[in-house]
Amino acid sequence: MVAAASVVVAAGTVSGVISATAEGPDVPEARPVPSASPSLVPLPVVPSASPSVSTSASPSVRPKRTSATASAPPRVKKTTASSGLYRHPASRVLDWVRAHPDDPRRPVIESRIADQPAAVWFADWSPDTVTARVRAVTSGGAAQGRVPVVVPYAIPGRDCGGYSEGGAPDLDAYDGWIDRFAAGLGSGEVVVILEPDSVAQADCLSAGRRAERFASLARAGRVFKQANPRARVYYDAGHSGWHSPAEQADLLRQAGAASPASSDGIFSNVSNFHATADEIAYDRAVLDALGGTGLGAVIDTSRNGNGAPADGEWCDPAGRTLGRAPTLSTGEARIDAYLWVKLPGESDGCKGAPGTFSPSYAYDLAR
Repeated sequence: MVAAASVVVAAGTVSGVISATAEGPDVPEARPVPSASPSLVPLPVVPSASPSVSTSASPSVRPKRTSATASAPPRVKKTTASSGLYRHPASRVLDWVRAHPDDPRRPVIESRIADQPAAVWFADWSPDTVTARVRAVTSGGAAQGRVPVVVPYAIPGRDCGGYSEGGAPDLDAYDGWIDRFAAGLGSGEVVVILEPDSVAQADCLSAGRRAERFASLARAGRVFKQANPRARVYYDAGHSGWHSPAEQADLLRQAGAASPASSDGIFSNVSNFHATADEIAYDRAVLDALGGTGLGAVIDTSRNGNGAPADGEWCDPAGRTLGRAPTLSTGEARIDAYLWVKLPGESDGCKGAPGTFSPSYAYDLAR
């Protein structure tokens, strides 16, 4: 993650996620946004104690050329909110809650973090298992009549070699991984947060490699929407403290985000702390500059209750709180959802190894 513009750290190999790795259960990650936060019920006096841990990361890129001529899939009407968002039953916070029944912080962490639906990240390049792992999440959501949020996070050269470096070996391999990812999307409603930092952080690439990455991202959106026309695919818009709306819209257009064949809009503030009100204004400005038909935005509100630190600190800054609860019904024009993409309590790399869960950090955010 870059200091100036916050970057994502995925769970497992990257920042805050329900990281769905080949070895274990999926774990969510998310980035915070500064904004109005939810009203919380008064908390009991609970002693704090214990270690902290967390992660964060962002993508970088590798050479590759991707094509994609495919007719646009039929446009499916978005529901404002099905039965709500899906909470995947495997995550680092849930592991901690189950393993510490007598910890005095447990009730607060469980009710305010573990019980909330969060994104499930797929941060490892694992072509042989990714279809089954994605299908496990989407079928779990369908069985409950709820909408899962999944995060493909394996773009080559991700995070420009930072905390969350890694991904597929090259863009041809990545395209194949995307095809297998799409095969697990099922036929129900699903939200896809496509490659955090892949667009906003692309300035570390040469012009040629950037164009190749953007071609692969445009292809990925088309492949997802052809595999499941009810999939909502959102592209990386960074956050309100990074690029100007016009500059970000230009990058997004190159990555296919203005095309309904690839995109339902943009996401912002993943793993960051900018206030919700700032993100709403920024996202609307980006969408206006981007053009396109029927596009909306989703905002990561997991840790933005107090907004971004004045000093610009992005790595587990003190004084942050939970933001608005995840919902598909925001009441705001062009804002499709508030999501917890980065799982609160997972470190950006300062309170613990990136992506590890820190109960003390989680408790501080929740209370």
